[in-house]
Amino acid sequence: MLRAALLAGVFHLATASPAAAQVDPARLDALKTEAAAKVDRQAKMVQEMVDSLFSFGELGMQEVESSRYITAVLEKNGFKVVRGVAGIPTAWTATWTNGSGGPVIAVGSDIDGIPKASQKPGVAWREPLVAGAPGHGEGHNSGQAVNIAAAIAVKELMTREKIPGTLMLWPGVAEEPVAAKAFFVRDGLFKDADAVLFTHVSSNLATNWGQPSGTGGVSVLYTFSGESAHSAGAPWRGRSALDAVELMDAGWNFRREHLRPEQRSHYVIKDGGDFPNVVPSEATVWYYFREQSFADIHKNFEIGTKIAKAAAMMTDTTVSHRIIGTAAPQHMNRPMAEAAYANMQKIGLPTWTAEEQQFARAVQKLVGGKETGLDTELGKLTPPDAEPKSGGSDDIGDVSWTRPTITIRYPSNIPNLPGHNWSNAIAMATPIAHKGAIAGAKAMAMTMLDLFLDPRLLADAKAYFTEVQTKDVKYQPVLTNEKPYIEMNADIMGAYRERMRPFYYNPAKHRTYLDQIGVKWPSITQP
Repeated sequence: MLRAALLAGVFHLATASPAAAQVDPARLDALKTEAAAKVDRQAKMVQEMVDSLFSFGELGMQEVESSRYITAVLEKNGFKVVRGVAGIPTAWTATWTNGSGGPVIAVGSDIDGIPKASQKPGVAWREPLVAGAPGHGEGHNSGQAVNIAAAIAVKELMTREKIPGTLMLWPGVAEEPVAAKAFFVRDGLFKDADAVLFTHVSSNLATNWGQPSGTGGVSVLYTFSGESAHSAGAPWRGRSALDAVELMDAGWNFRREHLRPEQRSHYVIKDGGDFPNVVPSEATVWYYFREQSFADIHKNFEIGTKIAKAAAMMTDTTVSHRIIGTAAPQHMNRPMAEAAYANMQKIGLPTWTAEEQQFARAVQKLVGGKETGLDTELGKLTPPDAEPKSGGSDDIGDVSWTRPTITIRYPSNIPNLPGHNWSNAIAMATPIAHKGAIAGAKAMAMTMLDLFLDPRLLADAKAYFTEVQTKDVKYQPVLTNEKPYIEMNADIMGAYRERMRPFYYNPAKHRTYLDQIGVKWPSITQP
């Protein structure tokens, strides 16, 4: 079974992969030390990227300013950018190749924000920059800075040392609605990659292997169509699409009792009609069906669709559905995770100042979290749980079933916050975020060098992928011929973008974003 296979040992192959250049271990360590120093010298660029992306605060599929900014930085540093990949306007790839042959390492991180999470950073109280607007209430503004700083450092070393290989950077577009990475996989974005390194914001330096706690899932819109009528004058002539939505929701909520407790499912009514005195002819509900295996994801999706059809029958309406995206259950590569964790042990966590710790505890108190401050001890790399706990999803899972993949987490945010919340934005344009991103970039750069210069690691990673991860379980995509939901969030960004624009960071005039918006760091007590 899969869980038993996860606990199998790393495959140390007798033959080295010809894809990677061989280097003496002592020389590799020296290059890693140099890469970390090169990352430190990019601290100003990291700060400007983190702060700039924070100020854009864009939602999924509408990351126009974010993508424009990131790709400009990459082109300035010698990467060839292809925009609009997989039919998504804000998606892109940025590649740089040295010599001929060598591994292809794909490096990604998410860039989208959270609805209604606009928040002034650096203040330990609730204060939106623009009331009701989106913002980075998870911290996706920081990951591209991690990756680009690491890539620039490694690129310089590859050029000088004549190390062959290719770096390919890419964005996690619309991760919150899991609406892009499965399309990337379907359209072959990673077909030439030997390994994928992903980064995600956290409160510690960490990685994992095997199947972590959490779920995969399907994100799907159900649209019901009926017939309008005067709600008082001739209601019998109407067929209410909203009634169908409500009946579907009631049916699903009754069915929950008879599903596995590990499942997670949620919905929002996106369109419930226009006026109370008009029978709604159109109504739409958006569902997430989450589970821990491919089979259970498909099962719950089928149940939900069956209930939708039943609701349509009861109301004499019709129903159609559109898959917004999918997230496969994640499975991370053990040899790559062990290599990355060894690098994290060399780096260690940032040295936090007393002011930074004081601020973190103030934010934790604000939202009722444990007042432990910022993490000061590196966590451990542990085997996956025999029975992983349920929880959230990430469409990096689809990528993880395509190529050997790991996620490197870095300490740019405060522990014990609720997640997907305005409070998770408070630290994300402060020295805490900047320090954490530098630590993450060092771990990323060192792990890139491992993959380029240690043939055994790449061979072990591929062996684990084929002989453990995919030996008995294969990737089961849900997407068929669906098109990306590129119009997603256009209405919200259309309503708020011009009100947010005056708050965009201008590094030519202001040293930091906190300086630009007049925040004295740290601000603990609200005036």
